[in-house]
Amino acid sequence: MCSIDESSALQLPHLRPSASGRSRCEELELEICELASHLAAATCRWLLLIAEFDQRGGWAEWGAKSCAHWLSYRCSIGLVAAREHVRVARRLLELPIVLQAFRTGELSYCKVRAVSRVATPETEQHLVDIGLHATGAQLEKVVRLFRGALQASTQAAQDLHARRELTYIWNDDGSLSLTARLAPAEGALVVAALKAADVEPPPASGDSAESPPHEPAAARHADALVSLARGWLADTQASPSDGDPCEVSVHVDVNSLAAETVQDRCELSDGPTIAPETARRLSCDAPIVRIVERDGHPLSVGRRKRTVPAALRRALRSRDDGCRFPGCTHKRFLHAHHIHHWARGGQTELDNLIQLCSYHHRLVHEGGFGVERLGRRGVRFRRPDGRPIPEAARSVRLASPDLRARHRLDGVRVDPNACMPRSMGDRLDYDLTIMGLCVEALAPT
Repeated sequence: MCSIDESSALQLPHLRPSASGRSRCEELELEICELASHLAAATCRWLLLIAEFDQRGGWAEWGAKSCAHWLSYRCSIGLVAAREHVRVARRLLELPIVLQAFRTGELSYCKVRAVSRVATPETEQHLVDIGLHATGAQLEKVVRLFRGALQASTQAAQDLHARRELTYIWNDDGSLSLTARLAPAEGALVVAALKAADVEPPPASGDSAESPPHEPAAARHADALVSLARGWLADTQASPSDGDPCEVSVHVDVNSLAAETVQDRCELSDGPTIAPETARRLSCDAPIVRIVERDGHPLSVGRRKRTVPAALRRALRSRDDGCRFPGCTHKRFLHAHHIHHWARGGQTELDNLIQLCSYHHRLVHEGGFGVERLGRRGVRFRRPDGRPIPEAARSVRLASPDLRARHRLDGVRVDPNACMPRSMGDRLDYDLTIMGLCVEALAPT
């Protein structure tokens, strides 16, 4: 357990209003965002110094093998990270537009690192424009797709197919080690099969001795591979599921399903009573089975469509491309969430559905968070206190005397909100973006 000395310089932030009327957390958020811009500008200056030091061969005076080894030695940086810093520093001297955006804190180091992998004089401006509007994760994906598009050719596909291989070796302890290299399409097929056969364990509910040990993902992948082999040998046809890997039965009466409290019955099969909101979460994308109760009335909520059909699920997956909660990057084990629940009259249609991961699906139902449709603009999430959750940081200036003074002396003007994406979290059309980059990259000079 870590103890904190109240008399130390760093103290826990207390949620009390400041003189400006903001809470301590709000002030911390603003200062973090401002310092991110100044840190980007400072990192730019630091990398330019490294580039000059590398050109002058200063590292050789220390007997180091390279500038990266010197950085690892003198600046306590891991060798892999040091090599990446040196690579980016060298590329900055070749990319003046990227350098200018980095110098003013508009591009973070992570964005510059990604852009420097593929930028050329022809595509540099376009990539910087994308970087200014996209989030870090979006820009990484653009660079990855663009790099793949540049390397894609018939000859490259033939080379990849020729280099396919799978080797195995029996270890001394009796275990088997496999190593495989596959072409992209075949590799994606194998990964999809492993994901379909993979069974994700439920989250641990406590530290009880009876709780099963958590299986790492690598162990589950190994089990999935064995399951695929058994299924093929047994000549069975696996049917991947888009829903949860396990089945949970809930017994609930129609009045409880639409209410806030249990009216008659709302419980897990062979389990305890659960909250109606929990039942609505579990039934967002679940089949409803009519059963005859003791009084002879069938369980029915009066809706023709409750589950999400395969065609609608594909459209939902194509539109959302992951969990829609701001800042979440999960793309697996997603749930189709009804914004207006079908138990309360909502329709199972694309405009009333969004994808949520298991964690955020629970927050929206039982955690007090809310989500509402904003027409064609998308959706808006709200905190339990009703405040909207922004897709990006607020553009508010907060004074900070630290790096700003140094940048002012250097003649560098850094906006406190420079690192904030200008797109407000809008989704990118990756196909159109990559097509535009390819046109510029392949255009005759």
